[in-house]
Amino acid sequence: MSSGEEYRALRHGAGGRIVRRDVLELRGPDAVSYLQGQCSQDVEAMAVGTAADALLLSPQGKLEALLRVQRLDDDRYLIDVAGGWGEAVRSRLERFKLRVKADITEVSLTCLSVRGPDAEQATADLESSHRVPFSWGGVTGVDLFAPSLAVPPGVTPCDVQTWEALRVEAGIPVMGRELDERTIAAEADLLERCVSFTKGCYTGQELVARLDARGNKVARRLAGLVVEATDGTGQAPADADGVGAEPIAPGTAVVDPASGQEVGAVTSSARSPALGVVALGYLHRRLSPPTPVELLLPGSAPRRAEARPLPLVS
Repeated sequence: MSSGEEYRALRHGAGGRIVRRDVLELRGPDAVSYLQGQCSQDVEAMAVGTAADALLLSPQGKLEALLRVQRLDDDRYLIDVAGGWGEAVRSRLERFKLRVKADITEVSLTCLSVRGPDAEQATADLESSHRVPFSWGGVTGVDLFAPSLAVPPGVTPCDVQTWEALRVEAGIPVMGRELDERTIAAEADLLERCVSFTKGCYTGQELVARLDARGNKVARRLAGLVVEATDGTGQAPADADGVGAEPIAPGTAVVDPASGQEVGAVTSSARSPALGVVALGYLHRRLSPPTPVELLLPGSAPRRAEARPLPLVS
């Protein structure tokens, strides 16, 4: 199946793949109060059966992990995080767990992620331990968790390249790319989604609150980039699937052509069937998308691009 067909399923039908998510369970009499004091979300106010995104922050307010928290019962939560980050999250939670009556355990579950307007209907008959609706940057769908899952009939299997194109278009940051120990929540536009400003104290709150009081004027912000084709037409030269040139390498410098100064760097890039080569990157606050920029590629002339607000596809 071509990437164009997979992309159409993700945007207009139902496309899916098995994605790696590390899963932890927190349970015990003190589970609510402990997690409430550790993450940015108001988990105490969550109803049983609901889910919300949250942040684990360092005492200095820098990001340690982007989590999704599901409330399973009055004193039991399921926490899932990008694959490969589960142990770091567990270690971070254990670090401050002194005289707390709650246990943190790893749970072995498969995650089937399905995106597109038909995702719920296409997975309605699938048995799963947990079903979590998904919505971010104009992309909707559902994540299902169970000991064993596979992409079912009626859902188009998608490769990692097409999946990544959808993520970049939607401006969804991920651990290890857009999010690391240097990240401030406001830079990645995570406040509205992940932070409660009405709950009590939690680790790292001071920086979040201080920046909010000052209008969240951070030095850089996450933006989208649409890269101009090398032939100067403004459209990506297409291959057999209608997809353009190779993605931009993470770390590629972004330059303001007006001043010639470096103003940011690419964090992720993909080939979009709709837009050609797209990317995410942090840009200095003096740039206000939409605005032209240049990418400094090794061994070649600067590549023109346009910095745009996220999401790139509405």
